[in-house]
Amino acid sequence: MSVQAESGPPLATPTAEPQPVDLRARAARRDRTLRIVLPLAILASALIGWELAVWYFEVRHFILPAPSLIVTTLFTDWPILAPSLVKTLTITFAALSVAVLGGVGLAILFAQSKWVEISFFPFAVILQVTPIIAIAPLILIWVDSTPALLICAWIVAFFPILSNTTLGLNSADHKLRNQFELYGASRWQTLRYLRLPAAMPYFLGGLRIAGGLALIGAIVAEFAAGSAGRSSGLAYRILESSYRLNVPRMFAALLLISITGILIFLVLSLLSHLLLRKWHESALKREN
Repeated sequence: MSVQAESGPPLATPTAEPQPVDLRARAARRDRTLRIVLPLAILASALIGWELAVWYFEVRHFILPAPSLIVTTLFTDWPILAPSLVKTLTITFAALSVAVLGGVGLAILFAQSKWVEISFFPFAVILQVTPIIAIAPLILIWVDSTPALLICAWIVAFFPILSNTTLGLNSADHKLRNQFELYGASRWQTLRYLRLPAAMPYFLGGLRIAGGLALIGAIVAEFAAGSAGRSSGLAYRILESSYRLNVPRMFAALLLISITGILIFLVLSLLSHLLLRKWHESALKREN
């Protein structure tokens, strides 16, 4: 004879509380979203306020153009601005490449001999602290136009790479360096397997700075050369537009310069993240 179990109200199953991992993931997604949304919202608000102010006060376009007119001018004058952008980018990346080769090479030389560093580093400091706008006219007298622009942009971009890489090479752990010496490692092996990896984050930090400075140096040199009509970069277009009171084109060229600088910084930051994300503390994801 079977006994039937008494039927009663169903027991309430307890709801699972969200795990701390889920909460951290939500917080991380929220932070990533806010990092993008908040700056864009502020930028959009500023542009809308600018547009409304120009419309309300009836500001003439040759005094302050509206953002909509600047964007329109960017598209209509693109056949004029595009070659100038290519010219500026060519000078910028050529100067940055030479600065990387020269800065890293000289930093390695400094790391191998402290007397070489003591002898030559002060001259690099002098080169850095001298305003490029002051020596650009002299360089334009001594050298042809395009090489002069390259030299001016290189001077500005060179020092951050040299100083940061030198600091990184000298920041390698001294205990590990002693251990390398204890096991009979050569100076090249110590440089390759210890000092260069230790200097990589410093070098990449200097590269991000040098990328923007190379663009600034190219623009400054173009201003100096453009005053004599010997340059066709974006800075020359700004000067040309100012002489003709074509202020919308001036703002369009400025917009291109700003966008170019932002893209250079973002690309170099992405490169730094990709190279460091698997092993360096500055790029590793934290668990807490």
